[in-house]
Amino acid sequence: MPLDFTKHFPVVPAEFKPRNNTGCFWRVTVKLMNGRLTLDQGWATFIAVHQIKIGYMVTFKLLTPDTLKVIIFDDDGIEVVNKCGKHDEAFAARD
Repeated sequence: MPLDFTKHFPVVPAEFKPRNNTGCFWRVTVKLMNGRLTLDQGWATFIAVHQIKIGYMVTFKLLTPDTLKVIIFDDDGIEVVNKCGKHDEAFAARD
């Protein structure tokens, strides 16, 4: 995300909790890289678990200062729904 976008945050968290459409969330660290905040450790696991591929659209909605609702659409525009399950240390919990 561009650094200009971060002005909308009271404080930029060191970690985000992306939450999927079934209420599960993961822990993903935030890293400054090339003038942008990037999702770092834990994000690759989130991508793998949700089987996100090139051509998929991923939307983000800020729910709390450190929680992002993530909705994933496949290349046909159909929302992807994944069940919760413990995948590694990046998995946090289910609401």
